[in-house]
Amino acid sequence: MTSSTTYGSGDTSYQAAGQLSGLTQLVNDFYDMMDSLPEAAHIRAMHPQDLTVSRDKLTLFLSSWLNGPRLYSEKYGKGITMPQAHAHLPIDDRDRSAWMECMNLALQKQDYAEDFKAYLLTQLNVPASRIVTLCKRHHNK
Repeated sequence: MTSSTTYGSGDTSYQAAGQLSGLTQLVNDFYDMMDSLPEAAHIRAMHPQDLTVSRDKLTLFLSSWLNGPRLYSEKYGKGITMPQAHAHLPIDDRDRSAWMECMNLALQKQDYAEDFKAYLLTQLNVPASRIVTLCKRHHNK
């Protein structure tokens, strides 16, 4: 699948991701990768054994983040800033790389346009890097 869409404008990214059903599939594949990749064991251990709520929160967060419906705040209250939500965890560059690899592999399983997969991976690297920076600051106090 190819596209000439300008992502990040209006809800184009949300639409390109297949709306809520597409995001749900992406997140399910992402957490399946986290469960199976040895290099993701450290970040997987930071999550509860039952990933039902984690899956739901990430799906709803991505809906809002991609300019779709603001489902996260509707269900869980005030909007979330990803770096602040993770500051209490000992996340480092290795964890960011493992998280990004899980997302990359999950993206490869989706029927998204290739340019959207690349766009989304690039965009997700921004909050992932901010999380690492904040966690390092928080844990080096």
